[in-house]
Amino acid sequence: MQTYFKAFLFILFIYKCNSARILGICHIPAHSHQQLGTALLTGLAEKGHEVTMVTPVAPKKSVKNLKIIQLKYPPLHENKQLNMFDMKAKTIFEKILFMEILGLRVTDLVLNLTEIQTLLSEDQHFDAVIIEQFVNEAFRGFCYRFGAPCIGLSTVAPNRWTNRQMGNPFNPAYVTELFLGYSDRMTFFQRLTNAVVITWEMLLNHFYVLPKHNELLQKYFPGAPHLYELYFNTSLMLLNAHVATNAPVPLVPNMIPIGGYHIKPPNKLPTDLQEYLDDAKEGAVYFSMGSNLNSANMTKDRINALLRVFGGLKQKVLWKLDNNSLLHLPPNVKLSAWFPQQEILAHPNLKLFITHGGLLSTMEAIYHGVPIVAIPIFGDQEMNAANAENGGYAAVVPYEQLNEDNLRHAVNEVLKNPRYRNNALQRSKILRDEPIPPLDKAVFWVEYVIRHNGAPHLRTAALNLHWYQYLLLDVALFVIVVTLSIVFMFKKLINVLCRKSRSSKETKKNSKQKTN
Repeated sequence: MQTYFKAFLFILFIYKCNSARILGICHIPAHSHQQLGTALLTGLAEKGHEVTMVTPVAPKKSVKNLKIIQLKYPPLHENKQLNMFDMKAKTIFEKILFMEILGLRVTDLVLNLTEIQTLLSEDQHFDAVIIEQFVNEAFRGFCYRFGAPCIGLSTVAPNRWTNRQMGNPFNPAYVTELFLGYSDRMTFFQRLTNAVVITWEMLLNHFYVLPKHNELLQKYFPGAPHLYELYFNTSLMLLNAHVATNAPVPLVPNMIPIGGYHIKPPNKLPTDLQEYLDDAKEGAVYFSMGSNLNSANMTKDRINALLRVFGGLKQKVLWKLDNNSLLHLPPNVKLSAWFPQQEILAHPNLKLFITHGGLLSTMEAIYHGVPIVAIPIFGDQEMNAANAENGGYAAVVPYEQLNEDNLRHAVNEVLKNPRYRNNALQRSKILRDEPIPPLDKAVFWVEYVIRHNGAPHLRTAALNLHWYQYLLLDVALFVIVVTLSIVFMFKKLINVLCRKSRSSKETKKNSKQKTN
């Protein structure tokens, strides 16, 4: 009996030695962001790590080893009824500036919360700090405060917030600005626009955004070094990206794509939905604009166009709508403020997903081989839609062109042309074809960083270079100066030789004249 007890204590000791204490900060109160943060931190807790999660939205189910610090703060915008559809009218520069200013405000607001101040005042130890990378650069102070490696979690593909801090190459000839809505196959004028916008954004980041975040860092983390010292020493960046849905781009070794890690085997549908979809002999269409966009906020003419198009379909339609007061609802349309999206997409009778083009929705559709009609609005949605259209599994209807004719054409095209379904199924194979599940991959790399004390060997030397060195401008200047010097010297030598030649000829000529 004593032997068994000793063995138990030994196993418990080994378990404790292999478990780590991890702080995870997921501060954005949006369902898609929380879904990704919760999936990762829950996965780490289930592997035996002691995880503390800072979040405004506590998970519905308690998880062993997962401690929740719930944030309570006011709305992110003065206008509680902020209509994101209005963002379509803004220019690309206004959109970028809006996000950066909003990020500064949210960062200041969160760091000032009582829950955060209490956490910072406590004498705790963490082996790693995981931060959602989303316009919150001053959060690097948590890594300084707890002396732990910093791990970023990006809810979108590689972008301006991830590439620069990791030293990742992003050539504007084929790597697009997140908000522009271009695929990696750009026309000349798209490449020109992309280059101008990326250059402007880098200047904005360098001269305004990072200095402002450094002010917040010094305000809330006294004694912290300059933000650059922390920002450019991020140990790992986990990317919600996959080549099945995102354009292939170069990645440095400590940028790890884990796209699709939030997708789980579908649960059983509620009885009413199961029967509704089972009875859809002609198939079904699912329409949702995601968790941050309410299709009830669309203009009246667009809502009426949707109703007319849906009413003309022989398929049944599920419409996620927060306002169920629509009049004259077609008999084939079912409304609800919430639907179990992954379970619906997994149903064999679902033929089409009409979506805003959010990355999670796009990945879930592709995972289940469902083609898309995309109506992108904001953020990375336009880029996701462009990539989906380029991949042949989606048709895109720009919001400003959303009317009955355009929507009907796109819906019928995707429903009737088998290439969309075939391409979606092919992409599904690509998304699923991984050596290990993406969540296990994410857990492995977090543990890898902890095991190797921040894994500094993965950090690229590009981060040690000045901007002119990175762009080889000093080398180019040297080559130009040397080339011009050689040309100048060669020209001088030619001139000297020519003068000597002329002088020699004149001497000979004068000598002959004297002789005569």
